[in-house]
Amino acid sequence: MFGFLFLLIVASVLGSIGAAIAGKQEQGCLISIAVGFIGALIGRWLASLSGIDDPFTFTLSGTEIPVFFTVAGAALFVALINLLSGRRS
Repeated sequence: MFGFLFLLIVASVLGSIGAAIAGKQEQGCLISIAVGFIGALIGRWLASLSGIDDPFTFTLSGTEIPVFFTVAGAALFVALINLLSGRRS
């Protein structure tokens, strides 16, 4: 249970960082968690395509968390949403 809660917190923090890089400043905790999880999926996909290992990966409860690619994936996801919706922030 503790591992899952920690994963939610990590996803929220990394999602918020990625969203801030893309220019999105105001969002709630649930949106940050969703952006963090989607960013992790996009980041892992980008890492597998490029063949580059994430320099900031840590493991929690058997789950590897690629910090750099999660933040990059979250920033790309938020930038794509902003582009499709026509909003700047």
